[in-house]
Amino acid sequence: MDYPYVPVVRSASLNGYLDLAQSVGLDAHAMLRRAGLSSRSLENPETPLSTAAVSALMEHSAQASGVEDFGLRLAARRQLSNLGPISLVLKEEPTARAALDTLCRYLRLLNASLLTRIEEHGDRLVIREEILVEQSASTRQSMELAVGVMFRILRELLGLQWKAVGVCFNHRPPRDAKAHRTFFGTTVDFNSEFNGIVCHTADLQAPMAGHNPEMARFAREYLDRALSGQHQSTKATVRQLIAALLPGGRCTSQQVAQHLGVDRRTIHRHLAKEDETFATLLQSVRSELVLRQVQDSDLPLSEVAQLLGFAAPAAFSHWFRSTFGCSVTAWRTQEKAKAAVRQGQP
Repeated sequence: MDYPYVPVVRSASLNGYLDLAQSVGLDAHAMLRRAGLSSRSLENPETPLSTAAVSALMEHSAQASGVEDFGLRLAARRQLSNLGPISLVLKEEPTARAALDTLCRYLRLLNASLLTRIEEHGDRLVIREEILVEQSASTRQSMELAVGVMFRILRELLGLQWKAVGVCFNHRPPRDAKAHRTFFGTTVDFNSEFNGIVCHTADLQAPMAGHNPEMARFAREYLDRALSGQHQSTKATVRQLIAALLPGGRCTSQQVAQHLGVDRRTIHRHLAKEDETFATLLQSVRSELVLRQVQDSDLPLSEVAQLLGFAAPAAFSHWFRSTFGCSVTAWRTQEKAKAAVRQGQP
């Protein structure tokens, strides 16, 4: 039987939130209530929270405090041990590259909406991250938290001497990017084509010293049981694949089926059981990603079109107007006016 799938994240993702919020002058409990969360839910790090609610909490907190690097400040309070049993397994992998593969395997247990892909390009390795929360609201702070946590994980696995080649974010730069450069210790590019970290491949292939293989074995068995017992709907799986395939060009149900090793008709049949179609999911993911792009970044529309799998800017412009009833330029103007009203500007 298929069950409704609600993306969740462990409450450990908000570890340190209460102290951080207080340090920047926020009423943490009021902010949690505004996002539909309770302080009690943060007491147990394994408590599942709505990823949409957590994302909203992060954005509201940054806006209310005027702290543009709120997500990074929260990431700075994160340690590998906050991953729970997964941290034991990661430390026992022979290389950081193997640890990344393991993290990707169990990532769904930590955050069902975070999509992480690892790509090798010669002597460079790119760790791409995307957040899918089925809403068009900004995920700027959640994304900076996710990339910041990934950076902290790599730094803990490889040592404080390790440096990334660069860090990229889709969204536009803050008024002052000094805090971002200080946090990552390298070049930080905004309005980029992806969110993530660029590394030297050789750094991640260097051997790591193990700690407690026996404890790691028990942790891996526990995680495998948890993973096998977790249900992920066809809808959620297809949404993640669409988001991953779109930047590479036109995304079709045939391509998704090939990645899953099944027939295209099988995909359509399983989606029909969940009252979904491939076309509606493609439209949903594109709509979610495009609004985030035009709201949070200043990428040229030609690049936005390419990231969403459109062959030409004209096709993208036609799709946007038919979907949202106006041009991208008009939509951006309306959103800027709404933002000014929310911030009390004239």
